[in-house]
Amino acid sequence: MLVSRNIKLILAYDGTDFAGWQVQPGRQTVQGTLADTIARVTREEVVVHGSGRTDAGVHALAQVASFHSGSPIPAANLVIALNDSLPSSIRVLLAEEVAEDFHARKSATAKTYRYRVFRGPICSPFVTRFVYHHPWPLDESAMKIAASSILGEHDFSSFAAADPDRLRRIATAEVGDDQAPSNVRTILSSDFRRDGEELVYEVRGNGFLHHMVRNILGLLLLVGKGTVAPEEVADILDAQNRSANPGATAPASGLALVNVEYGHQAI
Repeated sequence: MLVSRNIKLILAYDGTDFAGWQVQPGRQTVQGTLADTIARVTREEVVVHGSGRTDAGVHALAQVASFHSGSPIPAANLVIALNDSLPSSIRVLLAEEVAEDFHARKSATAKTYRYRVFRGPICSPFVTRFVYHHPWPLDESAMKIAASSILGEHDFSSFAAADPDRLRRIATAEVGDDQAPSNVRTILSSDFRRDGEELVYEVRGNGFLHHMVRNILGLLLLVGKGTVAPEEVADILDAQNRSANPGATAPASGLALVNVEYGHQAI
């Protein structure tokens, strides 16, 4: 009799052609593609849990997933077998057996997202799938000041998705999920840096709401344009209402999940 093992995967993917992480009927998703591939390789149906639900078009450098399997395939061989069957837009970077109580989502303590804004006049076709091209003037110093306004524990309703689908997600969510009923989150770091022709925003927190990072970036872009003053960001946050935030949801292409932390260990 085969003993069920708890397997952790670390994945990288180009989210451009996927309708997000979570399985959706009739649509290509990362979770669905991964589960189907695992089933072909192990010859068993599995439930794959991700550390979070990246949106349609959002990428990942190190998404973490976990599933239980009775297959005897060694973890190292599982990496090879899965990558041989997965589309080239998804790569398994690591597979390992972990403790029975490990859960990719419930065990996560923090995540870091990165948003890349390409500031040059011409964006290379080899870069464009992974950045938001914005060549127009921005006060990057003001954006950096404003980014610090969201640090700490707050209700981030002003940066949550304002759509009917979100209400459904909240109603069906488990506590601790990215779509949990509470909109309170803790942001541990929030900052901009320059990397050549790119303005890079990185934010680290204990969890994120649907569209939260993209809505934060949308508001910070208005600060850069001079439409919103840096000191207004705190007031918009305190309003706890998406209608108080004049920023548009930034395009998905520039956003990537960079790493996930479990205890004191970053993946």
